[in-house]
Amino acid sequence: MNEQLIDLAKKSGADFCEIRIEDSTQTSINFQGPELENVQESHMYGGNVRVAVNGTWGFVTFNNPEDLPRRISEAVRNARAASARSKVRSVLAPVEPVQAEVRLELKSDPRAVSLDEKIRLFGGYNQRMLDSPGITSTNVRYFDKLSSIQYANSEGTWIARECADMGMGASALAKKNGTTARGSAAQGGRDDFELFRGMDAEMDKAAKAAVEAASAPVVEGGTYTVVCDPNLAGVFVHEAFGHLSEGDNVAEDPRMQEVLKLGRRFGEDYLNIYDTGLDVGLRGYLPYDDEGVPTEKTWLIRDGVLVGRLHSRETAGRMNEKPTGNARALSYRFPPIPRMRNTCIANGPHGKFEDLIKDIKLGIYAIDSAGGQTNGELFTFTAGQAFMIRDGKVAERIRDVTLGGNVFDTLRNITGVADDYNVHDSSGGCGKAGQMPLPVSHGSPHIKIKDVVIGGR
Repeated sequence: MNEQLIDLAKKSGADFCEIRIEDSTQTSINFQGPELENVQESHMYGGNVRVAVNGTWGFVTFNNPEDLPRRISEAVRNARAASARSKVRSVLAPVEPVQAEVRLELKSDPRAVSLDEKIRLFGGYNQRMLDSPGITSTNVRYFDKLSSIQYANSEGTWIARECADMGMGASALAKKNGTTARGSAAQGGRDDFELFRGMDAEMDKAAKAAVEAASAPVVEGGTYTVVCDPNLAGVFVHEAFGHLSEGDNVAEDPRMQEVLKLGRRFGEDYLNIYDTGLDVGLRGYLPYDDEGVPTEKTWLIRDGVLVGRLHSRETAGRMNEKPTGNARALSYRFPPIPRMRNTCIANGPHGKFEDLIKDIKLGIYAIDSAGGQTNGELFTFTAGQAFMIRDGKVAERIRDVTLGGNVFDTLRNITGVADDYNVHDSSGGCGKAGQMPLPVSHGSPHIKIKDVVIGGR
């Protein structure tokens, strides 16, 4: 099959041609309150052809492999038609051709667990939260997806890759005196269904957090020193900085090319940020990207200085930089674009959590993320849980804590990075250009940030 696909790609008549064929099965379960709202098992098979002619792309999808020669011709015809009208010319950065097979290696296989057993397991978690005092509603969702992907291009690359993806998210709602609050728990990964067992304590914590938050006072708005837990710090570095580091977001914006000039300082010497596809078992694990480029650990900030960004072959070619293995597609229905994998703040020199807070007279400890948004370099995030810090100690719980600011000011205002790195995997994913939810991970130690604007009463 590899020689056939490569031969078809080489004979396409295009300057460059790549073919992707994907075969996936997925199981999903969703509980809403006391009801089992949805159970679904699905199978998806299809492929795409992407070609470049005179630096212009043509892209066609198909479901029948017998249509492949005809679809290649269609993609070439589309690229030629677009080339006559387009002033933009793409250049692919060179990479060495690769031929490889990546077999599925699972610690525990979700396919070995019956659908009935999965329903009992996640239904049990749902019922446990529903039975907790003060909980008015719940939601539990689970999925697993197994995929077999073949990729070939006209340069001689052929990769057969098997992969798995699993995730679950649980939330509990509590209501008191007209105030509704949420507590949540999540888990995810690529190689171990056993991660989803034994989560009773996490369900209890989610329910307790919801009940306590419903009775907690609203934070008083102002400017505070904030300590973020590893999850919220990871969300921050992914959403506020990681997306700005994706090559297309830089290549297409002259202003961001000036702002994100390599060699510019963005933080203190202890600030180090990277994106990696090498962490086996995490949802951001990616041995080869969807252009057949081997993955790597890409440093974005080293010792406070901007040193890299996340590229596809196209964006690397446009910026005369090196491909980083970050070209990703949600499925065969989409062309690959620069996307993150596992985006992280590395450990720092400032000890443990207790060391970060010991000199804070009045501050906030922000935990988890309950959503947010970014607009260029501006961001707003809501903490999933939050507590006041008083005289170096964690004090009372508060709610409705929203952190906002400019990402570059915030990076410069990081005054402490602990050495307790932790990675977070959940059932969610990253969204960009209509491709959602792409599996990613994020990790960080606790970090301390001065002068954070907090919305509240």
